[in-house]
Amino acid sequence: MEIQDATDLAPRLRALLECLPAEQLPITYQQAAEALGLSPPRTIQRVALGLEALMREDVAAGRPLIAALVISRRGDMPRQGFFELAVELGRLPADPAEHEAAYREELEALLGEKR
Repeated sequence: MEIQDATDLAPRLRALLECLPAEQLPITYQQAAEALGLSPPRTIQRVALGLEALMREDVAAGRPLIAALVISRRGDMPRQGFFELAVELGRLPADPAEHEAAYREELEALLGEKR
């Protein structure tokens, strides 16, 4: 996938996540792909790259990570790439043992804004 595609997808992804009511969040990567009308191949990868662009924007703006609203269908947490980038961007602690608690704080901050 081209970087340009992720850049183009990011604003649509942000708009989707901002318009969903708190009761419908978080959503899965697959649900995000479907809501955006993405078709194969690599729909989940494209969503992930769009979310990474949003993470960079949110850190730069000092906002909670809206990407925390998208989780894996295999659990109630984002994919590993979310945590790796959040650590790289200085938003989450480097210690993986602290990731879940830090993620829950990001999620609560986002959902609190929607209530």
